[in-house]
Amino acid sequence: MQPLGLIAGSGELPILVARGARAAGRSVVCVGIHGAFDERLPTLCDRFDSAGLVQIGRWVRLLRRGGANQAIMVGGVRKTRMHDPWKLFRQVPDLRAAWLWYRRLRHDRRNHAVLAAVADELASCGIPLMDSTTFIQDHLASAGVMGRAQPDAASMADVSFGWPLLLKAVELDIGQSMAVRDRDVIAVEAIEGTDAMIERAGALCRARGWTLLKTAKAAHDRRADVPTIGVATIERVAAAGCRCIAVGSGQVILVDRPAVVQAADRLGVALLGR
Repeated sequence: MQPLGLIAGSGELPILVARGARAAGRSVVCVGIHGAFDERLPTLCDRFDSAGLVQIGRWVRLLRRGGANQAIMVGGVRKTRMHDPWKLFRQVPDLRAAWLWYRRLRHDRRNHAVLAAVADELASCGIPLMDSTTFIQDHLASAGVMGRAQPDAASMADVSFGWPLLLKAVELDIGQSMAVRDRDVIAVEAIEGTDAMIERAGALCRARGWTLLKTAKAAHDRRADVPTIGVATIERVAAAGCRCIAVGSGQVILVDRPAVVQAADRLGVALLGR
């Protein structure tokens, strides 16, 4: 099998993918995004280089040099960087990225539009993106309660109330998360991301016992940006007064599932797959 390309942002997810791919017998050629990738990642890859967020031409050259004919793109990159007024100076796009931006993204910066444009560009260069969950299937959320902590009746009522609303929000590309308490929407995720929304929900709702909902749209493009929760998410929601997290079964990645479930049990946060 030819080497697998890995385009890595921040967080634990690229590490899980690299380990999973190598366990499956694939060598890994990685391009880490400047200022984002985990310092442990280079030791888990057979070849590692770094590149800027908007240096797609360099991504292609490095992946080709390593012999990759497929790639997975995972890891966090703050979308707020796209709205930085100095982005052209801070990020220094190469010609391929600049041309892609002009042709496809000047007037549509939604997540799915950005992903589709980047995926099409990579495919045209002979490096199609794969489903980012291919090598981490055992870390996807499953249906039902995934730990010892059980959701109470109030939490289940909030899930039943909020879930249809969240499904509408994700289909409109507004965000992937929502906070609900007593059948009232406290906060909805937008560009700030889930972590910032959790902090905002905790500040707005001083009463403890609210519920976090998180999922992806039905036809979500799994080549990148699959929603995730990790140990830090569990710790953050517990500190903010959340006592139940409901996530889409098969739609949300638990970043290091055993550790996430253990953290939820330790902090008394019910973890429910819908």
